[in-house]
Amino acid sequence: MFLEIQEIQKEQIPLCTFEKMSAIEQDSNLLLKLRNAMILGNRHRSKVSIVFCDDEGLKKVTTTVWAVGETFITLKGGVWIPISKILDIII
Repeated sequence: MFLEIQEIQKEQIPLCTFEKMSAIEQDSNLLLKLRNAMILGNRHRSKVSIVFCDDEGLKKVTTTVWAVGETFITLKGGVWIPISKILDIII
C-alpha cells in the first residue's frame, strides 16, 4: 500500500494536530537518530528530514533539531513534534 507523504515547511507544523490516538510503526533506531540529529543541529547547524504523522496523515519536514526531550522534539524557532508521532529521521 502506497502512502503519500506531504512535504511541509517548519512554519506549518503549529497548524498540525496530534489528537488522534493512532499507533504508528517507528524506526527501531529512532531515539539514536533523534540524538544524532540534535548533535548535527547544534554543532553543525545541519538539517534533517523528519517523517511524522499528524491527524491528517503523513508529513515530512526538513529542518534543524535543537532539543530532544522525553516526549517531544524541539525544532529551530520553538516548534515541537511529539516523539510518539515520528516515524523516522533521515540524516
